Amino acid sequence: MTTEKIQTTTAMVLEQIGGNFIKKTIDLPTIESNQVKIEIYASGINPLDTKIWLGQAEHAKQLLPAVLGMDLAGKVVEKGNNVTRFEIGDEVFGLAGGVGGNQGTLARFIVVDEDLLAKKPINMNMVETAALPLIFITAWEGLVDRAKVDQNKTVFIQAGAGGVGHMAIQIAKAFRATVYATAFEKDYDLIRSYGATPISFAEMESGSYIDTYTNGKGFDIVFDTLGGTFLDAAFKAVKIYTGHVVTSLGWGTHALAPLSFRGATYSGVFTLLPLITGKGKAHHGDILSEATRLVESGKLNVRLHPGDYNFDNIDEAHSIVRQGKAKGKVVVHIK
Repeated sequence: MTTEKIQTTTAMVLEQIGGNFIKKTIDLPTIESNQVKIEIYASGINPLDTKIWLGQAEHAKQLLPAVLGMDLAGKVVEKGNNVTRFEIGDEVFGLAGGVGGNQGTLARFIVVDEDLLAKKPINMNMVETAALPLIFITAWEGLVDRAKVDQNKTVFIQAGAGGVGHMAIQIAKAFRATVYATAFEKDYDLIRSYGATPISFAEMESGSYIDTYTNGKGFDIVFDTLGGTFLDAAFKAVKIYTGHVVTSLGWGTHALAPLSFRGATYSGVFTLLPLITGKGKAHHGDILSEATRLVESGKLNVRLHPGDYNFDNIDEAHSIVRQGKAKGKVVVHIK
């Protein structure tokens, strides 16, 4: 454990769109009263990171050169005068940077508002924990905050084996909902292991699943994680009057008539808002505390892509995510 005033950090810097990451030493900001300095042990890579790398994520507002990376797990090494939630040496995790002009987590150290963090689950290692923040917060905001999932709801999740999808299944099951999820046949056993009924994408496209699993009534909640035509299909799959569609990828142009004709409702989830606007940071910390609770009670685990990634092969790690070849969350070892 260290309490020294660390003023610089090694970081992987992206200087130009589509370029290689370059290892550099950068200055750290002075800690404010409500902030902590984290020694990062692991950083998760999300598809959004690769979109920033490609210059296709204007909504993330991350101008280059920049340190990318949003998810982290690590230890508190310094704290501001008004920090009350954490002590030096605490193991924490969070969705902590990489957008909105904030330093990202592909660095040895970072300064973060305490509100964005939660204590790491005691029964999960740093790499597993670093995979959680973005995907868990997105799933929780959609299902719990927006759709009010409970034991009386039927939930249909698009792409249940994906990052947000497999979090959403486990959250819905923790609330004792009845859950269905689209998946490729190779992932059926995985979907069942989380407690959901797998539905083939072909069955979803034909529309027969609505009759098969809801007797034509529709689902109480449909969580779209894919956007495009999958969101259009979601509008037709919800229950009349009480159905609710949630999407984490509602960026396209869509006709709302099918949703309106069912008298149903719709919500969008934009998980980055606290990092970009500064508003709602404490809620992110609260949500991650729920993740810790679920992990420690045996109700949540995370799917990791096999492989050992660090600063030396960070370009390879990014490429795997960018090409859609990841079989779970890709995490970079930093310490």
